[in-house]
Amino acid sequence: MDNNKMDKLVEQYKEIPIPQELDQVVEKALMRNKKPRRTTTKWIAGVAAAAVIFTSSVNLSPALAKSLEGVPVIGSVVDVITIKEYKVDEGNYQADIAVPAVQELENKTLEQMLNAKYLEEGQQLYTKFMSEMEQQQAFNEDGHLSVTSGYEIKVDTDQLLSVGRFVEETAGSSMTTLQYDTIDKQNEVLITLPSLFKDNSYIEVINSNLIEQMEQQMNDDPSKMYFIDSPDAPVSDGFKTIAEHQNFYINADHKLVIAFNEFDVAPGYMGTVEFIIPTEAIQSILVSDEYIK
Repeated sequence: MDNNKMDKLVEQYKEIPIPQELDQVVEKALMRNKKPRRTTTKWIAGVAAAAVIFTSSVNLSPALAKSLEGVPVIGSVVDVITIKEYKVDEGNYQADIAVPAVQELENKTLEQMLNAKYLEEGQQLYTKFMSEMEQQQAFNEDGHLSVTSGYEIKVDTDQLLSVGRFVEETAGSSMTTLQYDTIDKQNEVLITLPSLFKDNSYIEVINSNLIEQMEQQMNDDPSKMYFIDSPDAPVSDGFKTIAEHQNFYINADHKLVIAFNEFDVAPGYMGTVEFIIPTEAIQSILVSDEYIK
């Protein structure tokens, strides 16, 4: 792909408005496939030594090549490529930001919406890094700042594609965040957490199961720790509830996986954590068993 075509593609993605009716589209797809239940700012400039690289090919980031080797082609239909990459390497300041793009979806509105979001995320992350680096250098601070961002394919089946994007930021201490998108490749829709359930009762049901799992894990393994509210605690600062659009994906076994960023529900040494929700715990409130089995 030449540079002109790449630039046009980037601009096209930036101009696509994000539709607000995706949940309705997903719900229709779920109902259509419902089966009987079996049972039960500006760019920062002027930093002379900073090297910013925009990729104009589908090659993966070298930092990700090992973990993503053999993954660029998803199934026989959908491709995930690196459309843009930002790199900075100046002393104690390093950035390596790889921006993914989804290709070959027949649903071009969904494809362009996802890619516009990924481009915006990458641009904002790079702009934030450059601004913080410029501020530290302006005060002659000998700081340490780094950011690494990329993506991985969490799930790739004939039906489902889950793309995970990670951000690792270090500025004194480190922080890792994750985001997931799960796509129904057959119906070409983005699956959201609320769209999987009949109503918002899923929040309390999942909350209860998560607390059970956290308590069980701590009982089984003393090295594990989660932030759980205790009735005897003078201050209530433990896990209370998932968000309506909590980070999640559906794994290859068709199980719902709830994911948390570093420090969300556990100390930093635990890293990012995720929990597989038993289907029997949520089966009665699912819209259908199309995705969760």
